[in-house]
Amino acid sequence: MLYKKIKDGIFYAGMNDKDRLIFDELIPLDNGTSYNSYLISGSEKTAVIDTMYPKFTKEYINSFDENGITKVDYIIANHGEQDHSGSIPALLEKFPDAVVVTNAICAGNIKEMLLVPENKIKIISNNDELSLGNKTLNFIMAPGVHWPDTMFTYIKEDNIIFTCDFLGSHYIFDDVFAVPSKELEKSAKKYYAEIMMPFSFVCRKYVKQIKELNVEMILPSHGPVHNNPSYILDLYEDWAGEKGKNLVLLPYVSMYNSTKEMIDYLAEKLQEKGIPSFKYDMVDGNLGDLAIALVDSTTIVLGTSMVLAGPHPAAFNTIYLAGILKPKVKVASFIGSYGWGGNLFGKMAEMLAPLKCDIIEPIQVKGKAKKEDYLKLDKMADEIYLKHKSLGLI
Repeated sequence: MLYKKIKDGIFYAGMNDKDRLIFDELIPLDNGTSYNSYLISGSEKTAVIDTMYPKFTKEYINSFDENGITKVDYIIANHGEQDHSGSIPALLEKFPDAVVVTNAICAGNIKEMLLVPENKIKIISNNDELSLGNKTLNFIMAPGVHWPDTMFTYIKEDNIIFTCDFLGSHYIFDDVFAVPSKELEKSAKKYYAEIMMPFSFVCRKYVKQIKELNVEMILPSHGPVHNNPSYILDLYEDWAGEKGKNLVLLPYVSMYNSTKEMIDYLAEKLQEKGIPSFKYDMVDGNLGDLAIALVDSTTIVLGTSMVLAGPHPAAFNTIYLAGILKPKVKVASFIGSYGWGGNLFGKMAEMLAPLKCDIIEPIQVKGKAKKEDYLKLDKMADEIYLKHKSLGLI
């Protein structure tokens, strides 16, 4: 456990999990993650904001004795997912007079997921306040970043805000305060891509709201505390913006290199036109790198081999991911190679339809690409160039 003073009466009480390799059985972790809990010691009452991932409940509960904490009056649940709420039952057992304070939706979740008794829950609404004496907790409902039950907790006297998953990162640290770096930015961007990007329009709303509060610190429930809030807020403003960048994403799977050769050729032609691309191997690549590229890409051209008269299964995984993450892609197409026939692109085009992209004519080749196929790839590069130019990206 890491226990550290952040401000007078405000303490970090979380821990790093450097050995965790995958999150929610879905997201590969490059830097492990942290589970952030905070202790607020007021002149009259004491509150805990978010608790601990169940795996570390024992260490978490022991840390209260180790740091001389003998009373907790309130447990603030900003969100019901168990990496934040999982130790609530154990904390209630240790401090039986404590009450869980949360919104109605989150209350329903922790009753169902953690079997917290209804009589141990105090339900609050947007902009309600709770006094700890010399510190006042103000609750801001923030549904959609990233569950319907999410809320923020703002301490008025200290002008700091606890944002749970919002503005967080899967990142471990020795000093709880964020030190800007390429590694932290990448972790925060991957976290945004995989968790927040489907709700980009909601992210824009809460970035604006937090900027208007002009807070002194942002304290998320994963990753370091931001004592320079503009660092993470400006990044989110860019990532959640409606306009993509001059970037083409080229995910591909190629069984005998025919599709890869076409992807490589298209990437070269785009580069000649001043359009960078990101090639992603859908079999061997890191899913997080794909998600990061989706944050900025304006165009996606997916390349796939044929398997049993249809696209390679890895291609379906990528299209499905793109569909649920809802990136700001505006242009799309497909290229691929087949042996004996089938429907290479039809089903994938259906899956991509919710993104409402402009579709450039796909290119399907039997075996190796021939001269006429490379001419089609030249034309595709020209069309992408014109699309990017019309969007003001070039």
